[in-house]
Amino acid sequence: MSFDALLFLSFGGPEGPDEVRPFLENVTRGRGVPPERLDEVAEHYHHFGGVSPINRLNKEIIAALEAELAAQGRELPVYFGNRNWHPMVEDTVARMADDGVRRALVFATSAWGGYSGCKQYHEDIARARESVGERAPELVKLRQFFDHPLFVEANADAVRRAFEELDPAQREQARLVFTAHSVPLRADEQEGPDGRPQWYSRQVAEAARLVAEAVGVDGYDVVWQSRSGPPQVPWLEPDICDHLDDLHAKGVRSVVVSPVGFVSDHLEVIWDLDNEAKEKADELGMGFARAGTAGPDPRFAKMIVELIAEHTDGAPPRKLSELPAAGSTTNGEPCAPGC
Repeated sequence: MSFDALLFLSFGGPEGPDEVRPFLENVTRGRGVPPERLDEVAEHYHHFGGVSPINRLNKEIIAALEAELAAQGRELPVYFGNRNWHPMVEDTVARMADDGVRRALVFATSAWGGYSGCKQYHEDIARARESVGERAPELVKLRQFFDHPLFVEANADAVRRAFEELDPAQREQARLVFTAHSVPLRADEQEGPDGRPQWYSRQVAEAARLVAEAVGVDGYDVVWQSRSGPPQVPWLEPDICDHLDDLHAKGVRSVVVSPVGFVSDHLEVIWDLDNEAKEKADELGMGFARAGTAGPDPRFAKMIVELIAEHTDGAPPRKLSELPAAGSTTNGEPCAPGC
């Protein structure tokens, strides 16, 4: 099956202090997030000069992807669009249409199912096509990749390197803790393509299991971070900082934290983990090492090319779990009944 291009679709982030509040309002529109919570999160961005690293990191992944495509002799131009900030996906799809693109694949920078990690990207695709009109190219989203061998291997090597950062005495007793972005319990309770609930949290748990198995670690935990909704709405727990308190109470004296739920070291990683979680560990006298994310690893670009080949060459999906290979659809239509 032939395609003219690839759309690299991501979340977006501000690139200057004046962009922080408008960006956060875009992200939280219609979600009932209190203004004081936006003010609090805005301070996290201003701590870094009002600039999120996410666009830069995505451009680095795109450059690695373009190099991998060229190395494999695949002529597929890559376009970059975002959900919440410039370059907005609507503008990017309009440019694709202007360039004569009629059929394109879409790589979304989320390994996961659920609303914000998958369905909302389908909504982004549909909204962008509607804004362009009849000229809009057909857009086919690549599947979720939480259990792809290259994603697992990249995260496993990052965990190994983090263990090496600890002193030998700390390393022997360190607890491995995986984190991912928390979501409202109600969102996680929706059915997945296999008819069972907790599709997102089950995928995160499976990825954590696969990475821990690859590293050779038996004892590990899966916790959550970065919740942003109103306090009366229950979200996935425990939070990483609360979990560090619990581990300390149980006598754990060092941790390795793997942000397996994130593709890149963007703001929610460098603030929530490198600042807040690290400060909590220091306060408790715990050794702390944070593993890197998979995006900068050369295997991540290779993985994207393999996902592309599933559509262009009919290559069989490479997976390490029995969970369905969901998330691949055309033009924002639902993946499967009930998904």
